[in-house]
Amino acid sequence: MSGELRVDRAAGRWVLAATVGGSGLAMLDSTVVNVALERLGRDLNADFAALQWVVNGYTLSLAALILLGGALGDRFGRRRVFLVGIVWFAVASALCGLAPTAGLLVAGRVLQGIGGALLTPGSLALIAASFRPQDRSRAIGAWSGLGGVAGAIGPFVGGALVDWTWRAVFWINVPVAVAVILITLRHVPESRDPDATGGIDLLGAALAVVGLGGITFALTEIGTAGAGQTVLVSGAVGVLAMVAFLVVEHRSPHPLVPLSMFRDPLFSGTNAVTLLLYGALGVFFFLLMLQMQTVAGFSPTVSGTALLPITALMLLLSARAGALADRIGPRPLMTVGPLLAAGGFLLAIRVGPGASYLTDVLPATVLLGLGLAATVAPLTATVLASADEHHAGIASGINNAVARSAGLLAVAVIPVAAGLGGADYTDPAVYDAGFRRAMLIGAVLLVVSSAMSAVLIRPARTVAPASKPTEPVATPAASTSAVAPLRLAECAHCGVAGPQLHPGPSEPAAPAGPGTARP
Repeated sequence: MSGELRVDRAAGRWVLAATVGGSGLAMLDSTVVNVALERLGRDLNADFAALQWVVNGYTLSLAALILLGGALGDRFGRRRVFLVGIVWFAVASALCGLAPTAGLLVAGRVLQGIGGALLTPGSLALIAASFRPQDRSRAIGAWSGLGGVAGAIGPFVGGALVDWTWRAVFWINVPVAVAVILITLRHVPESRDPDATGGIDLLGAALAVVGLGGITFALTEIGTAGAGQTVLVSGAVGVLAMVAFLVVEHRSPHPLVPLSMFRDPLFSGTNAVTLLLYGALGVFFFLLMLQMQTVAGFSPTVSGTALLPITALMLLLSARAGALADRIGPRPLMTVGPLLAAGGFLLAIRVGPGASYLTDVLPATVLLGLGLAATVAPLTATVLASADEHHAGIASGINNAVARSAGLLAVAVIPVAAGLGGADYTDPAVYDAGFRRAMLIGAVLLVVSSAMSAVLIRPARTVAPASKPTEPVATPAASTSAVAPLRLAECAHCGVAGPQLHPGPSEPAAPAGPGTARP
């Protein structure tokens, strides 16, 4: 019967619950922690650089290792790696919640990012492997919608927790992770990529961590008094590691990042646009939460609602933007979208002393949400169109890693360029001036990304259609046993932290526990 699951219907619901819970943990930790920065900074007597590392410690390990996490899942089992990631994430979250100093909190955040890199790639791939091809779009639509709801209410709930204690933002992850672990063990079947038989590029992953870490440290510390030699050494180590990374990827028979993909001008251009777009977004979400609490005097709960319009608009409009891009091409939306987002940055400058949520904060976040909704689905579709079906997973994985790396580097350098450092976040007048400069810099990045879209996004072939969640994905007529690759062009909650991750190849999985028998 059409609409049957590879797993039975009850087990299918459990698969959705596990994957939504897992991906939600990693996604929300990219945003909710921003709401807690002001309170945890005061409690731990942290300077501004420490707050940058609370955000960037997580982003660094996640960005550098997310491709490795996907490769490990394909090779050793997505369910297994997903479970390891969830357990790792829960333990790291507990360490963050107990951290007595800013340094130990940053260490916990780095560990959280490793867990996120292990669990994030497998979330959608487990759905792709568990549902029949004709049901996958509906299942992914449910995953996207439920994730969108979680993304919308998460920062609000996080703000309420921060009003009690900032540590609860991390503690809340533990019971959710325990529930996901139990569901996964009981109901989620195992799956692998049978073609993933080569080696794992561990050296490339290690060099990516060292390279991004060294460069980020140098950029963060560049404005710190007496850190001149340290900055030079860490920056040099980071640059050399990144050069070595490129050499290793060029020579490796199984690279994490196949450099040949960047020969395609469409793929390179889309990633260049991604770099500027998500660099600006990373700074916006980091600085706005501090601005609302330190300068405007909003509570953490009210500050958390600032992200609600953005996620809600993406939930409502991303699929429509993908469908429109399919008709008119991605370039118009990828040109207009960043300009709308730039307008949101400029409106955010009005969020100052005595600001009103309705007249100052809401217009800025609504305009930014409209810009993101217009941009992310066409951007994802363009990335997928630049690669053949076999490389769709790695193409979207690279694009996601570029987006997270952009946020990492921007959070390190733009506040410094705007004159923020030390204890500035505790001084409303000083922080307000730096925030305004940072928003102007972010707006410029978005305008440049718009111009780059207008010039570089010239696909040589038709962009893959943005399938709606309610429409089935076609199965190749030549093979009823093969699993059709998914062509995803929108995700209601992915765009805030990074573009959509394509699940890559997914083969039928052997039964792996009660409730997972397949017809």
